[in-house]
Amino acid sequence: MLYTRKGDDGTTKTFGCDQRVSKSSSIAEALGSLDEINSYLGICKVKSKESGFTLGDKTFEEIVHMLQENLFTVQAEIAGADKFITPDKVTLVENLINQAEGEMPPIKTFFISGGSELGACFDVARTIARRAERRVVGVSEEKIVLPKKETLSFMNRLSSILYALARLSNHKSGIKETAPSYN
Repeated sequence: MLYTRKGDDGTTKTFGCDQRVSKSSSIAEALGSLDEINSYLGICKVKSKESGFTLGDKTFEEIVHMLQENLFTVQAEIAGADKFITPDKVTLVENLINQAEGEMPPIKTFFISGGSELGACFDVARTIARRAERRVVGVSEEKIVLPKKETLSFMNRLSSILYALARLSNHKSGIKETAPSYN
């Protein structure tokens, strides 16, 4: 069933909790932001498949899928389930970031988004990921949920890997990125 009418009063039930919470609560906002970045990564995954780009022995499509799987784990943890990001998941993302840095010229400035369609998609995903990270940190600071250290680390690395994939997408597309002129 795709609807229950139970949320018509402005409340929702989370995965790991029997109590209903307001749809405007910090936890609902965090879960919604995590859902938003995961959904937008679906667009990035489709565009990644079309590109055929790889990073080391992984396709961009595989990398994005792995990030989506990890985001479901974060969502489950924030919702109160006994699911957690493990240290090896954070290390894998860090290793991918390091690999990406090795495949392109050093980044010494900000760039204006829009070099390639895939690069622009990853840039949008990065900004959505940053918002989701802020929402997760918010529920942590409010002590509504106490995410594990690795979860907070993963959320911080998520925007970094998306930034790296945006830059690498443009580099692999042969596009010279433009730095802002600040004029």
